[in-house]
Amino acid sequence: MRRLAARGAAGDAGEAAAPAAHSSDCAPGGSPSPGRLIDLCAVWDTGVVLPCADWSAASIGVSRRRLNEAEGLSSVQEAHLERHKAARPRGLGSREWGLVLRMARQQAPPWVHAAFLLFLLSLSGAIEIPMDLTQPPTITKQSVKDHIVDPRDNILIECEAKGNPAPSFHWTRNSRFFNIAKDPRVSMRRRSGTLVIDFRSGGRPEEYEGEYQCFARNKFGTALSNRIRLQVSKSPLWPKENLDPVVVQEGAPLTLQCNPPPGLPSPVIFWMSSSMEPITQDKRVSQGHNGDLYFSNVMQQDMQTDYSCNARFHFTHTIQQKNPFTLKVLTNHPYNDSSLRNHPDMYSARGVAERTPSFMYPQGTSSSQMVLRGMDLLLECIASGVPTPDIAWYKKGGDLPSDKAKFENFNKALRITNVSEEDSGEYFCLASNKMGSIRHTISVRVKAAPYWLDEPKNLILAPGEDGRLVCRANGNPKPTVQWMVNGEPLQSAPPNPNREVAGDTIIFRDTQISSRAVYQCNTSNEHGYLLANAFVSVLDVPPRMLSPRNQLIRVILYNRTRLDCPFFGSPIPTLRWFKNGQGSNLDGGNYHVYENGSLEIKMIRKEDQGIYTCVATNILGKAENQVRLEVKDPTRIFRMPEDQVAKRGTTVQLECRVKHDPSLKLTVSWLKDDEPLYIGNRMKKEDDSLTIFGVAERDQGSYTCVASTELDQDLAKAHLTVLGRPDRPRDLELTDLAERSVRLTWIPGDDNNSPITDYVVQFEEDQFQPGVWHDHSKFPGSVNSAVLQLSPYVNYQFRVIAVNEVGSSHPSLPSERYRTSGAPPESNPGDVKGEGTRKNNMEITWTPMNATSAFGPNLRYIVKWRRRETRDTWNNVTVWGSRYVVGQTPVYVPYEIRVQAENDFGKGPEPDTVIGYSGEDYPRAAPTEVKIRVMNSTAISLQWNRVYSDTVQGQLREYRAYYWRESSLLKNLWVSQKRQQASFSSDRNRGVVSRLFPYSNYKLEMVVVNGRGDGPRSETKEFTTPEGVPSAPRRFRVRQPNLETINLEWDHPEHPNGILTGYILKYVAFNGTKVGKQMVENFSPNQTKFSMQRADPVSRYRFTLSARTQVGSGEAVTEESPAPPNEATPTAAYTNNHTDIATQGWFIGLMCAIALLVLILLIVCFIKRSRGGKYPVREKKDVPLGPEDPKEEDGSFDYSDEDNKPLQGSQTSLDGTIKQQESDDSLVDYGEGGEGQFNEDGSFIGQYTVKKDKEETEGNESSEATSPVNAIYSLA
Repeated sequence: MRRLAARGAAGDAGEAAAPAAHSSDCAPGGSPSPGRLIDLCAVWDTGVVLPCADWSAASIGVSRRRLNEAEGLSSVQEAHLERHKAARPRGLGSREWGLVLRMARQQAPPWVHAAFLLFLLSLSGAIEIPMDLTQPPTITKQSVKDHIVDPRDNILIECEAKGNPAPSFHWTRNSRFFNIAKDPRVSMRRRSGTLVIDFRSGGRPEEYEGEYQCFARNKFGTALSNRIRLQVSKSPLWPKENLDPVVVQEGAPLTLQCNPPPGLPSPVIFWMSSSMEPITQDKRVSQGHNGDLYFSNVMQQDMQTDYSCNARFHFTHTIQQKNPFTLKVLTNHPYNDSSLRNHPDMYSARGVAERTPSFMYPQGTSSSQMVLRGMDLLLECIASGVPTPDIAWYKKGGDLPSDKAKFENFNKALRITNVSEEDSGEYFCLASNKMGSIRHTISVRVKAAPYWLDEPKNLILAPGEDGRLVCRANGNPKPTVQWMVNGEPLQSAPPNPNREVAGDTIIFRDTQISSRAVYQCNTSNEHGYLLANAFVSVLDVPPRMLSPRNQLIRVILYNRTRLDCPFFGSPIPTLRWFKNGQGSNLDGGNYHVYENGSLEIKMIRKEDQGIYTCVATNILGKAENQVRLEVKDPTRIFRMPEDQVAKRGTTVQLECRVKHDPSLKLTVSWLKDDEPLYIGNRMKKEDDSLTIFGVAERDQGSYTCVASTELDQDLAKAHLTVLGRPDRPRDLELTDLAERSVRLTWIPGDDNNSPITDYVVQFEEDQFQPGVWHDHSKFPGSVNSAVLQLSPYVNYQFRVIAVNEVGSSHPSLPSERYRTSGAPPESNPGDVKGEGTRKNNMEITWTPMNATSAFGPNLRYIVKWRRRETRDTWNNVTVWGSRYVVGQTPVYVPYEIRVQAENDFGKGPEPDTVIGYSGEDYPRAAPTEVKIRVMNSTAISLQWNRVYSDTVQGQLREYRAYYWRESSLLKNLWVSQKRQQASFSSDRNRGVVSRLFPYSNYKLEMVVVNGRGDGPRSETKEFTTPEGVPSAPRRFRVRQPNLETINLEWDHPEHPNGILTGYILKYVAFNGTKVGKQMVENFSPNQTKFSMQRADPVSRYRFTLSARTQVGSGEAVTEESPAPPNEATPTAAYTNNHTDIATQGWFIGLMCAIALLVLILLIVCFIKRSRGGKYPVREKKDVPLGPEDPKEEDGSFDYSDEDNKPLQGSQTSLDGTIKQQESDDSLVDYGEGGEGQFNEDGSFIGQYTVKKDKEETEGNESSEATSPVNAIYSLA
């Protein structure tokens, strides 16, 4: 993290946020008049004052510049800081004083010093006369001296001036009066002297070229503009010419001349081919400043394109192309010889003689050059030679000016910007290669057009006062000074006894009203001229204030601040400042009053807040104005963003916590690399932080937090480093070419802040697998060159991948191809096998050799085989693929097999012998004497006699038992008869079959298995598994309908595994850590329900249920009763499995909605009853509801509370007693309270319907008022 020293528009130095009186109001949020904000400027505590007039421009610039951190203090700052420590103001605590010292340590950026100079000028600058007072003319705007115009547009020559009375204008052209009225194309803008020459009706702009000068005149004098030289832009066509091919020997120098047509302004020159492809330039081939194309030495590849010079003209935006040059290069070697092209000493390999350097431009050993002060100096040296020379630059007797000098055009050009007299002297360029060196000396002379030392300023005097006009300028040669008055030479003007001319100064004594005039100073030499207007105005004016009254100024604590009080008067008034109406003048100590009347407060404190009054006085009267000063706390970032290093794809948070004056509006913004940060969808900006999600490489950079108010701002910067995958390597080059090796060199790409750990070199060949890349080798990340071992007869192409901790780069662009010479194979194919696919064949297969092991063209394989037992002669065949089938073979006999590689260069080494077998046939025999012994209810043991090897007819893989469940000993129980199998290794004659179902009938068969398949099946054996223990009961449920009763239900086990004899239920009461006595209940096998009474309403119960057969009890299942509603803290076991819906937001909302709905319905029912409405349930209640029910017509309906019926299958009576083994079809259970009935059509009507029918005999007044549902339907 770095704290930035610079502050913005009203920053750490305590800038006020008020513009000058002549500017617009400050930032939004300022108080309305009279609380308008006035011009107020601030300083760094190092003593640099910021002028008001230039502060806004400076503040804009600060957001566009990199703000550098101050690493230390200069000696002046240290002394200044010690002075602050010694003069600690009273009333400042250590914390506040520490803030002052921290501000004092901050180094002002360069633009602040420039602003300081502007401020000094503002204190002593020219006095502006208010426009309501009479004054001579002043030129405010004019065109540049060299005015070049576009011939396609109208011509505009600007000249604007101010004065009172408003001035009139006239022009001269070529020093003669220009009569505008006589030319219909020329007009002058209203209230301005700007000329407009209109060509819409025809005319040639060239006719109006010349030198123009504007005169602005009123009764007090005449002001002049510069002499404006008007020129029309020109873009002449290129002359037609036929260019013969340029024939040149390889290695010789060459210059292709451009010679562009002269244009105004000069065109921009660039070289391209006739197909508009840019010419690649480097230190061997480059364009000179004159537009010519220089070849230090010509190479064969330069013939691949032609060369055309192009000129781009600025005003017309056109490009003209010269006829192209074509080159014919005479060479001793063909271009496509790759061994020479990659040779480390390419010139000698191609037969090009090496030469010492010689200069192509400039010629000779020395030259001279003249440049004007303030312009750019461009020195150029272009040399030929083999190898291409390097250029270096030096200055005789000193160093090159590092702050202004830069090298261009591959070091062939030296540019020095903003030349001054100190840059004159002798420069020399040194061209060198391994054959030698040569140098050229350039003598630089710096001349200067006139420049101001003391420009004349307007002179405002009272009658009888003295004054002077000074016009001092410098140049090389020394410029001459000429004075004029109202546009006429001073010598020809009427004599004035109060005026005396002394060279570059005019002295006025006892000035009177008649002395008013505009004086011109013209200073010139052979390189240019300067013209300045300055008027002499004689006024008798009492003091007046030029800024609004009762203004509000807000300023930051501890800043240095300047209060301006713009005023005018003649004679010049004296100005004094007072605070809060007190009589003592403010000057000295913490206050300082400048000559122009500005009051500087060196360091603002809280007690400086108040009302300040400025009073201007001269012999004609006085004027005063008041300013109210408010002191605000500074804006400070107290938790700053810190430098971070993050991997790509992670999340980064930059903190920025700010303390500021609560009366000011705070705005926190972010910059990235000193530009405004765009907050995209991957970023989240909060008041005190910036979060970046999924960091990418483009997010790397410096992030600046800008905390700003209307008055000041604070900045803090942090750098985010993103670790990304490396950039791809580039510029692959093959050198040191040999038969079995090559050196590959590459230029590493950017590691993106994570060091490169490895380089992976890949290759591709275009014969066997074109387009497929294979890994060749791996090298450490510290190298960029490696020797690669190659295989014969491969057309290699290489690429390189860089690897770091983040990941792998994209592959580099491929290198050029390199083919190695051929050779016989040095290896044979691997993984040779001989296997039968049928009973009378043998298929020989192998893994084909790849391109790097083929070693030559037409790779093929010599396949040999013979019977192993008979040792017959070898059979052989040549195969081009990777398999061969031998036919008519006996069943499963061994063969000796050999596969040898061969190409056009010869055979590979003798191959190894591999044993293979011909095809197998199905086994002929089955296992015998199969015996079964039942081990338990789920497993049996097997034993059998092995078969003879000659019956296997192949390789014996295993013995396999097939078995299936024929039936269960339980009646009416469906079983799956899917066959299952158990395998046993070929060397065994016994085994165990497990995971059988108890209490079932099984059948079993055995077979022999070889590579072809199963043999014949053995005799089918039958066996029966005994009874076992059952599985756990299914769907064990515990319900608690009330606080006294607990109901249990379950289903029969999925696998009884025998005849069920009953169920065992064990349960125990518990309350927290207290556990009661365990109780046991036994049930018959048909019972699946149980109800019990709770011993107390607080305890819970844990139930364990299991089924049993004659063998014993099976797996148990455990459940717990729900927690009582009044139990505040449920046990952990219950909490993990249940959620108390009474505390859920959705449940509470639902209950509230139901209560509101019921309330509304009750109100509606009450209104209906009060009206005497009747609500018939059904006029014909004996008529059953059908598809067209009468309720559709009269709006009534039957309400049967079917939702309150007990669940089907429930065996619990309404009185809470236990009903065991009763019928599930009891109709009484469907009624409520035993009063349920059936109607005539057999449908059931519950208790609620019965009550309605009873009440109908008493009338409909009250029969349905209690039903909110009926109320809704009655409204419908």
